Amino acid sequence: MERQRTRVQRRPVHGVLLLDKPLGFSSNQALQKAKWLLRAEKAGHTGTLDPLASGVLPLCFGAATKFSQLHLDADKTYETTVRLGVRTTTADAEGDVIDTRAVTCSVGQVVETLDRFMGEIDQVPPMHSALKKDGKALYEYARDGETVERDARRVTIHDIELLHMQLDGDAPQLRLRVVCSKGTYIRTLGEDIGEALGCGGHLIALRRVATGPFDVADAVTLDALEAMSETDRVDALLPVQALLAGHERVTLDAEHAGRFLSGVRRRGDWPDRERVAVFGPPPHPDSPPVLLGSAHTKAGELIPGRLLSPTDIQQIADLTEAHAS
Repeated sequence: MERQRTRVQRRPVHGVLLLDKPLGFSSNQALQKAKWLLRAEKAGHTGTLDPLASGVLPLCFGAATKFSQLHLDADKTYETTVRLGVRTTTADAEGDVIDTRAVTCSVGQVVETLDRFMGEIDQVPPMHSALKKDGKALYEYARDGETVERDARRVTIHDIELLHMQLDGDAPQLRLRVVCSKGTYIRTLGEDIGEALGCGGHLIALRRVATGPFDVADAVTLDALEAMSETDRVDALLPVQALLAGHERVTLDAEHAGRFLSGVRRRGDWPDRERVAVFGPPPHPDSPPVLLGSAHTKAGELIPGRLLSPTDIQQIADLTEAHAS
């Protein structure tokens, strides 16, 4: 007899969940599990993290999804282990071994090589990636045994820290901490470092420990989220404005807030700023100001960007009041 599925009653949820994504989950699988646990109506993420990588993945719910694109440009920090002397088809442990070589490099050569990868570098995206060519993901070509031409992309490696080094034994490897710009493929970086050392290499571990202002130390696992009560799950969310860290803050009175939410520019004594977070008056005397949306200022004008809907604003205010009571 077929089991009857229980229908989840969705509800408005607004905020950002810092998830410590487990190995083996795609970013979308992790998002859907968290969305189900929170019973959220609307959810999205701020960029993907490979199934073979763990670490911090900010998930956006409700009004936060309006600002998820802002975080795509954020710098990322990874901790990774590069197995030296072995190349694979995918540049990580999932692929088939295609080359093995002796590891003969010295400590000095490793340090010198890592220094060469600092700053702006060109990377050729790996075939096993979600990047699209002619409307088709590269990994789809790779599955069919095809290799297509890929243009090199300029990325920036802000820092490479050598955490551990083992150049002898059965599994020579380097453990690295990499701070990089968006669009950097750590698998490609590990493979290129191995090639520069003359022995080849591939990733055997990858963990994202920070993305923008968000650190994995503040993230929650899916298991921990599942063990929480529904109230604690909502309490684990950061406010929507957490995605607007680094934005100049402007607070409007009730009249200007209403006009701003209608998409009308406001005039004031504001310096030019590319990124502004705009707040309106609190709904109650003891409540904090409410987020209205993003904007930029130019020539004394506050120019609306992404705006929250009046419904979103009211729901956030009601949830904040209910939490405080």
